[in-house]
Amino acid sequence: MTEPLLSVRGVTRRFGSFVAVSDISLDLRQGERLGIIGPNGSGKTTLINCVAGRLRPDAGSITFAGKDVTRLEAHKRAWLGLARTFQIPQPFHGMSLAENLYVPLGFGARESPSDSRDLRKAAMEILAGLGLSAKADADCRSLSQIELRKLELARALAGRPRLLISDEAMAGLSAPEVDEVLTILFALSERGISVIMIEHIMRAIMRFSERVICIMAGKLVATGSPQQIVRDRQVQKAYLGE
Repeated sequence: MTEPLLSVRGVTRRFGSFVAVSDISLDLRQGERLGIIGPNGSGKTTLINCVAGRLRPDAGSITFAGKDVTRLEAHKRAWLGLARTFQIPQPFHGMSLAENLYVPLGFGARESPSDSRDLRKAAMEILAGLGLSAKADADCRSLSQIELRKLELARALAGRPRLLISDEAMAGLSAPEVDEVLTILFALSERGISVIMIEHIMRAIMRFSERVICIMAGKLVATGSPQQIVRDRQVQKAYLGE
């Protein structure tokens, strides 16, 4: 049996007496599309912050690409091929789109370009794949919301990830814009990149995910295919009430 790309075992994270994530375990195989759902405050982002290295768990372990990364710094996890986006895009203000990619390409990628020409070429290839090449030299402060979301994805892709964690990349977007982001994520999946999608837009989760997990009050309460998840009683209770 192939070893999972990501293995989370018994991860718990507390903030004082509040248990944000409680004893969660999951595996993710190479190339898999996993959706994570749950009400606001359920612990989804806390779990992802533990996986990506922004937070350290109080208990449990995290293995990525065969390496125990439980205590590894976030930038070293990025070097292994673990990248994530943030709910609120965080570009380098006052820099162009291409310049925004030079930093992760030069310092955060598993394989960094050798000189400035290669750096520019690599940045342009990523921007072209997201439909942003025409704005490569524009100030990122001039971008629309969908363009900011695409730039956030571009910055993550500059690290040459094996796993991309998309944390509410579609929040605030219109239906056609959601479809644009989905097209991009499907294309990444076809290249063999594993994707974890955290979203409140159920249409996007159900269309994109091969498998979905639901977290409530810090606990994993359901897992299965999208079709199984929508029939799960605890999931229905969380989203529809009694």
